[in-house]
Amino acid sequence: MPISSIRTFLSALLFALVVLSMPAASFAQVGVGAVITIGPPPLPVYEQPICPGDGYLWTPGYWAYDNDISDYYWVPGTWVLAPEVGFLWTPPYWGWGGDGFVFYEGYWGPNIGFYGGINYGFGYFGVGFAGGRWDNGQFYYNSAVMNVNVTTIHNVYHTTVVNNNVSHVSYNGGNGGISARPTPEEEAAARERHIPPIATQVEHAQAARANPQQRATANMGKPGVAVTPRPGDFNDRAAAPAREAGAAYIPANHGGNPGRSENNAAQPRADQPTARANRPDTAVHPHDLPPVAQNAPSTGNPKLDKKYQKQQDKLTTKQQEERAKLQQKQDEEHVQLDKQRGDDATRQQLEQQHQQQTQQLQQKHDQERQELQQKQQLPNRQPVKS
Repeated sequence: MPISSIRTFLSALLFALVVLSMPAASFAQVGVGAVITIGPPPLPVYEQPICPGDGYLWTPGYWAYDNDISDYYWVPGTWVLAPEVGFLWTPPYWGWGGDGFVFYEGYWGPNIGFYGGINYGFGYFGVGFAGGRWDNGQFYYNSAVMNVNVTTIHNVYHTTVVNNNVSHVSYNGGNGGISARPTPEEEAAARERHIPPIATQVEHAQAARANPQQRATANMGKPGVAVTPRPGDFNDRAAAPAREAGAAYIPANHGGNPGRSENNAAQPRADQPTARANRPDTAVHPHDLPPVAQNAPSTGNPKLDKKYQKQQDKLTTKQQEERAKLQQKQDEEHVQLDKQRGDDATRQQLEQQHQQQTQQLQQKHDQERQELQQKQQLPNRQPVKS
């Protein structure tokens, strides 16, 4: 058998083994493709274009990855005609897979499945969909969430939705990622009959990939085309740029070690022996920081090791609570600024303030851990009494 044929056979065999090893719920929605170690940028902030007509459903924008250029690119949010009556769109999402990020492809189905707990906005606030519903073969829009012209579209209702998820994080799992897990209902939805992205959606994503300005390294997390009224309408008057990036974005060093990207805190977890957890000096918010590191005590005295481990666990819990408290405070300040429609200069000033707060907290935590380690090591340095 020729060498080329052997290689083809082995590649196909490897792919089959990977697919067979996937759990059923994951296989129903996973898009076999990029597995990378650098997480996607935060979700940008943008306005939803008005619904172009009855029967169109909103599909949120997302970051896709181009292996050829080793960069993320933004696929704009857009309105799409549902392929079947009664079908809803479950958005795609990125999830940490243990040694890299995996892209889970979106799909059409009778119920909304798991999409990583990501807050895409406009009804997709992390769980389910609050932007509308099907009733007797017609889609009804929730005008409290969706941008619809009620003078031309009459199948509308108004239900206020309280959205407490203000995160712009665009991935599930890993350091700094969303910690949501599928509910039994979402797992059941993943096993239902699905329709993959339709042709217009695929062409829409391909057009975004071909546009250099959609790349994260070019737009710094603030795409020039964040939304379009219909798939592929990049030059339409209703196509609009992002209002702002979801957070400060620093492109990864494509020539270096991707595990040390300063932009993305979602590197391999610290509990993995091979992980090279990143501690970026440029972290803007607490969720950009890596997990609190721990060193397992090893004094040779099991009783003492257990005591020291409890001390470390207590400090870790305290520091995690302080991170969460600061993150909540900063999120509330972002929400307040959005309500006030602050300009770019004000937003930049706020981000610089958040960065300073985050770095000060991290320095404080580093000092606390060093002091604890020194305290735990001190008894071991005392001379043994005979």
